[in-house]
Amino acid sequence: MEQLKAELSIVLGERLSRLECVSEQPYAHLFALYDAEGYAMPLLAKSFTCAGIAAQEAYKLSMLARDGYVRMPTVYGMATSHQPPYHEVLLIERLRGVSVEAPTRTPERWDCLMDQIVETLLAWHRIDSHGSVGAVESVQDNDWFHWYQQRVEVLWSTLTNLPLPMLTAEDRAILYRSRASLPALFADFNDSAVLVHGNLSLRSMLKDPKSDQLLAMINPGMVLWAPREFELFRLWEQGMSSQLLYRYLQKAPVSESFIARRWVYVIWESMANLIHTGTLDRQSFNYAQQQLIPWLS
Repeated sequence: MEQLKAELSIVLGERLSRLECVSEQPYAHLFALYDAEGYAMPLLAKSFTCAGIAAQEAYKLSMLARDGYVRMPTVYGMATSHQPPYHEVLLIERLRGVSVEAPTRTPERWDCLMDQIVETLLAWHRIDSHGSVGAVESVQDNDWFHWYQQRVEVLWSTLTNLPLPMLTAEDRAILYRSRASLPALFADFNDSAVLVHGNLSLRSMLKDPKSDQLLAMINPGMVLWAPREFELFRLWEQGMSSQLLYRYLQKAPVSESFIARRWVYVIWESMANLIHTGTLDRQSFNYAQQQLIPWLS
């Protein structure tokens, strides 16, 4: 952290007194910056350990800001470290607000906030990709099933060539069965790809702590064009997340077979995070396995 503080002091042209880590993601750490007098600065530094991800997130933020009507953090610049370990730093606007995870003051306010979030998502989901699917760095003219099957094959091939002791034989068996069951699970799929946030969770939304009104969306994922169900699968946890999911489905339903496919998305996104970070969210992975088993052929 001292190295990052020194590098940012040079980039910004003023000495920083400290950095405070405010969020840890699989690919990045988010830091609040404090000037020489100890006051918080109006920007954040997001440090990425994988090359190219910072530029991809900057592009994704600009796309979401241009085509939606909710506030997204402004990108001020990007810096690359020339000292080991390698990292890229994105300088972005520091937005006010608290996570939507914080309970609202009344149930009526939660209903109103859910409606605001759903309308925000639908503004992006009305923008059709016109045949494009994929992540920022690998957009293809393809249909979703074949693109996603390709993604799973890449992840599976990588897993078979890595020593990952945290994966048991039973884990690998479920992964193999889910991979083999993809054609059946996607047999009736016909939803088109749209613009997606790509990392939808209560933690990626900010609200006003007094009025409980939606203020902004943050921390987008790298997938740019995908069907709506790939946006919604992350809202699988019981409680506020599942309530938000059902509120969205009331206004804009998806295929009933999403009930099964969402667990496929959860386990393979867990594998993507494992490959890139070396850590596995065992609790969510095990839960998704249990939910998926009855649907496997």
